[in-house]
Parts: sequence; structure tokens; C-alpha cells
Amino acid sequence: MEHQCGKMSGSLYRIGSMSSSSLSFDFEIQRLRAIRHTLLRLHKALLESERESYEQHYGPIQNNGEFFRLVIGHEWFDWLRPMSQFIVQIDELFASKDPIQLAQVTELLAQSHTLLRVAEDGTPAEQRYYQAIQRDADIAFMHAEMLNLLKSEV
Repeated sequence: MEHQCGKMSGSLYRIGSMSSSSLSFDFEIQRLRAIRHTLLRLHKALLESERESYEQHYGPIQNNGEFFRLVIGHEWFDWLRPMSQFIVQIDELFASKDPIQLAQVTELLAQSHTLLRVAEDGTPAEQRYYQAIQRDADIAFMHAEMLNLLKSEV
């Protein structure tokens, strides 16, 4: 089925007739937007939580510039970089002038499942995420919200 390009919130997306495949496509686009929004909030909360933990271990971070340098270069924050990169991937998809393909959306949704793995005895990233969920109820709530978004289907 051929879809036309439309414009939504400054980004191109595909629209078509109201067939079940277009409804599914539109639903998946909206779901990816909701995941991006929630993931951005979660990422911010994780950064703040990790900042507090870092400061307990190493002492106060003097300013936002120093914090930014630490986030992009210090091993303490390494585990959050895939999440940062994933948000950028979503933003690039929505900002692209090329029409969005359902396969691209499906791939990003699949990647988000991997990104949100949490385990007390898992990989270092899974362990750090687990610890953040244990120490901060807001992070636990946002994680649950993400899991609910990922479970949604048309």
C-alpha cells in the first residue's frame, strides 16, 4: 500500500487511507512518540540520580559544564550513553525529510525493549539501571510506564 507524506509536529510521517495497515502504522508512530517522550523524562531522572550518586562518591560537581563533561566522558555515566544515543536516533527519524518506513519504527521499538532491560545480576548497565530503580520511586514509575507503552498493541 502506498502512503503519502504528511507533516506532524514539524516532522514527516506517512498517512494513508483508513485501512487496518495505516491505522497500525499511525498507532506505531504515535507509540514511538510516546516512548520518546517518556524515555526523555526517564533519561533526565536517571542523569540526576546518577549525579547524586557520583557526588556522594567523588564530591560535588561544580557546575553544569563540568556535569556535561562528566556525562559524555566519565565511566560513571557510560551506561546511560546508549539511552542518549537511542533518543537521538528517534529524533533523527522524525526530523528526516525521507518518509518514515514501518520497518524503521518496528526496529526502534524492538531496540527500546533491549535498552530497558534491568537485572540485579545482569550486565553492568542492567545492574546500574536496577540500582537506580531501587533507589528512586520516580524512576521505577517511569520504567513501568515505559514497559506499558512497549506492551501496547493496536
